[in-house]
Amino acid sequence: MKTIALVSGASGLIGVQLLHQLFKEKAYDYVVSVSRRELAFKHHKLIQVVVDFQKIDQISLLDKLREFDFGGDNHELIRSIETKDVQMHAFCALGTTIKKAKSQENFYKIDHDFVINFARWAHQWGASKFLYVSSLGADQQSSIFYNKVKGEVEEDLKVIPFKYLGIFRPSILLGDRKETRIGESVGKAVMKAFTSFGLFKKYKPIYDHQVAKAMIHQALNDELEVVKIIESKQMQVFE
Repeated sequence: MKTIALVSGASGLIGVQLLHQLFKEKAYDYVVSVSRRELAFKHHKLIQVVVDFQKIDQISLLDKLREFDFGGDNHELIRSIETKDVQMHAFCALGTTIKKAKSQENFYKIDHDFVINFARWAHQWGASKFLYVSSLGADQQSSIFYNKVKGEVEEDLKVIPFKYLGIFRPSILLGDRKETRIGESVGKAVMKAFTSFGLFKKYKPIYDHQVAKAMIHQALNDELEVVKIIESKQMQVFE
């Protein structure tokens, strides 16, 4: 039986780390990136599937795998999916910022609708586990728009009947971003100062690779709970 990782949001901070860690993890035979545009990555495990997340329910994963399979490299994977002789885990690091989205409406479309659309699609194609990057403070009752959206996503994911749903709530993320976020940079400095004195440990900034490693660890090892929330401080153990 082959083991496949479906990854959405692979161009982002955590998504890039997910790819790198999945490439190194022997348990995964294939890593399928599901994204809006082709990524500048090359690896023998990597297969890229370009989709429109608004219309992903109309897209056949098998057709996409056949689309550019000129040398027959995907034949074994295609056959495994057709015969359901496969174990599939879906990892979701999709997300944006209000600044990049330019409106709350667009932010909601990407951070909520696209995530739920991907989750339903992944389940349709056989994903038994779904690992989602949420945020510390996620709460559908929150007065903070960002936290409210993340909380709504968490609740809507619970309705999709995955055998296992892992919800990861990282604090402020550390890593090499393509863009600079002034407010986040200030927040990192402040929280580093507080946590160095042992204050507010739950808010301690966390590295992108720690979140990625925690997600893969849960996917490969956790079978006990149908829904599990993994808080930021629990991910700090991964180096």
